[in-house]
Amino acid sequence: MSTPSLDANVLLDTHPTHSSAVTAHLTGTQAHIPHVGLEAANWHVAATNTLVLARIDHEEPYWAEQAAQQLAADGITVEITPQLRKAMDEDWTWADHPMPWCTRAEIREVSNEAQTIYDDIRHGHLLIHAHAEDGHTTVAVGTYLSGGGKSVYLHGENHLRQVADTFDSPAQALVAFEKVHGGTMRPGPAPMTDTERDAVQARTSFAIPGVEPRPTPEPETVPAYAADAGDHDALLDAFFAAHDDWAKWRTWSDDTTHAIHEDQTLRIERIHDAPAHETAWTVAAYETPVSDRMWILTATGATPPCCTSCWSTSPAETAGTQPSAPQ
Repeated sequence: MSTPSLDANVLLDTHPTHSSAVTAHLTGTQAHIPHVGLEAANWHVAATNTLVLARIDHEEPYWAEQAAQQLAADGITVEITPQLRKAMDEDWTWADHPMPWCTRAEIREVSNEAQTIYDDIRHGHLLIHAHAEDGHTTVAVGTYLSGGGKSVYLHGENHLRQVADTFDSPAQALVAFEKVHGGTMRPGPAPMTDTERDAVQARTSFAIPGVEPRPTPEPETVPAYAADAGDHDALLDAFFAAHDDWAKWRTWSDDTTHAIHEDQTLRIERIHDAPAHETAWTVAAYETPVSDRMWILTATGATPPCCTSCWSTSPAETAGTQPSAPQ
C-alpha cells in the first residue's frame, strides 16, 4: 500500500552562518505534519515553519539525510539544496580520535549518545548537581528527573561525553563524586564549551527567507597593520567551498581543523581558539607526501583576512615559491 502524498514541502539547506548546521523551511497546507516530526527529532523551532538542526558532533548533514528519508516515506515532498547534498556525501573522519579502534559508524554512535546527554541537559530532563575538572576534560554528576530518577556520573565534553557510572540516588552520586573530585568540585553545570555555544548561536541567529537584510555598511579602507582580525573561520569555510580538491579533517577535541590537498603535498592547519598573537594558521608544502617539508607559512589569530586570503585563495599556486609569513 503506497503512502498518500501530503500538501507539505520541506526544503533542507545548509545554515547561512554555521558550517555544519542544517535548516528546514516548511510550506504547504499540511506543513504542521513534518513540523511535528522534525521537532520530535530535536530540530529547533527558529521561526514560523522554520527549524534548525544544530548538534555538538557536527553530524547534522547525516541526520538531516535520515530525516529526509523518513519524511519522503511519509509522503512529504523533500528538496535538498546542492550545497547540503555535497555535505551529506562528504566522507570525512575525525583526526586523532581517542577511540581509533571504532569504525566510522561506531564513532557516530558514540557521538550520538553524547548528543542525547547534551539534549537531556538542555531540555531539563537531566539535572546537573556539580561539575569538576579532571585533567584536560570535565566531569559532572546529575540526576534524571524521569524514568526512575537514575543518578549518573558523566565524563568528557561535547561529542565525547559519556555516562561512566550510575547510582541509586543523588546522595550516593554526590558523595562518590566529592570523594574523587572534591578539590575542583563546583556546584551546577560546567560553563558551555565553544562547541555548545556555537550550537546555541546556530539555533538562534540566522536570516529568515523573505526578510529584508539590514544594509551592509560601506567598507572602510585601512592599512593592513590597523585592520581588524575579522572572521578567520568564515575564511576557512569559504576556502573549502571554493576548493573541492581539498579534504577536511577535524581533531577529536574540535580545536583544530586540518586541510590536505588531494595530492597530499599541501597542508593547512587552523587552530580555532589560538590567542591573538600565537600561531593560528600553518600552511606547509612538501615535494612528495612522505618527504621533508619544503616551506612553511604561519599567521597569527590577529592577522587581518586581507593578508590571509591572498594565500588561502589557492595555496597550490605558491607551492613552487618560498612565501614570507604575514606579520
